[in-house]
Amino acid sequence: MELYNLVSFAGIFVLMAFAWLLSANRRIINWKVIIWGVGLQLLFALFIFTVPAGTKIFLAINNIVVKVLDCATAGTKFLFGRLALPPGTTNEAGETSLGFFLAFQALPTVIFFASLVGALYYLKVMPFLIRIFSYVFTKLMRISGAESLCVSSNIFVGIESALTIKPHLNEMTKSELCTILTAGMGTIASSVMALYVFILQKDFPTIAGHLVSASVLSAPACIVMSKLIYPETETPTTLGEDIKPYYEREGNLIEAIINGANSGTRLVVGIATLLLAFLGIVALIDLILGVFGGQLNSWLGLKIDWSLRGLLGYIFYPFTLIIGVPPSDAIQIARVIGERTVATEVQSYQSLAQLLAQGAIHNPRSIVITTYALCGFAHIASLAIFVGGISALAPKRTRDLSRLGFRALLAATLACLMTAAVAGTFFSHSSILLGK
Repeated sequence: MELYNLVSFAGIFVLMAFAWLLSANRRIINWKVIIWGVGLQLLFALFIFTVPAGTKIFLAINNIVVKVLDCATAGTKFLFGRLALPPGTTNEAGETSLGFFLAFQALPTVIFFASLVGALYYLKVMPFLIRIFSYVFTKLMRISGAESLCVSSNIFVGIESALTIKPHLNEMTKSELCTILTAGMGTIASSVMALYVFILQKDFPTIAGHLVSASVLSAPACIVMSKLIYPETETPTTLGEDIKPYYEREGNLIEAIINGANSGTRLVVGIATLLLAFLGIVALIDLILGVFGGQLNSWLGLKIDWSLRGLLGYIFYPFTLIIGVPPSDAIQIARVIGERTVATEVQSYQSLAQLLAQGAIHNPRSIVITTYALCGFAHIASLAIFVGGISALAPKRTRDLSRLGFRALLAATLACLMTAAVAGTFFSHSSILLGK
């Protein structure tokens, strides 16, 4: 084990200690939940990164996702022609790509994957997988069946995961609500995973496998951080129970595919809207900060980057070192991770792709760790989406959800960093999981 592996391993516990310091009640932490949560992450990461069979499964999953993604582009190429061609590629007519266009190449794949998820729900494949993870979390970590089911759903879907526990929302404890909010923001949906694969696949061929791995690792990480930030002080109604997911099954497979596609369309519009709004607001804030910050730099002889990305980079810099990113890359990676907080993970993954294309990242270790650290909806826009979405399902809990929102965002951010630290613990420069 190399020095940086040890740094990442120590970082897991430093992050948990930081969460404990910010806890709503430090005296009643359920350490069984914490120990099992960390243990499950380490066992899974050990299997994927170190055990030959796990590595083969990882590569097989990566290849499957990539091939499915190739199928997803069939519709975009038909609709948008050359605009849909990834950079450096040509079509059957010999036409070359015009460059990278997020709106024409990456975003449409979300619709395809949302439709695919809808079909898998109808065929009962998705509920089966969700119940497996839910059973493991409930029995080993001894949390409530409702929150373990919702957390398990978040491995595969996004805000829709709350629908699986709709009958239980009004009776859930505040700690349970914090957990489902944390899981929503600390994971990604399979429908948008294709978007990140599309952005990074050229420079990081095994990105798909790492995103799948990160989705699984993040689930117990969210439970751990949530229970540290907001420990359980009540008795959940479904404590230790194995409950079935609640969902309304379509009449037939075609209807499921159509409804999935329609949901994907709304998701694409939502992503595009958030990017337009938040990137514009961030640019405006950067302009204002630049004016006043530039004056301060001039008066005091400072060299501070006063952009939001720069300021957040300073805040996340120590955390970037803690999770095992080498100092040579730490400031760049810190800026990318910090950017996610205000500009969404889509922009952060694009920034990471730009750094890779420019050769600005010197250590492959930094690439892998950052991929895991960004794998979550831990940003302000997502906070509004999840609090608003779950409040719509349980209006009586709106006040509790709004009060828990920022604690959950903090827990989700720490959970993403924890997932990155776990990946950094088992990273090896000789690993075939790098794909290069």
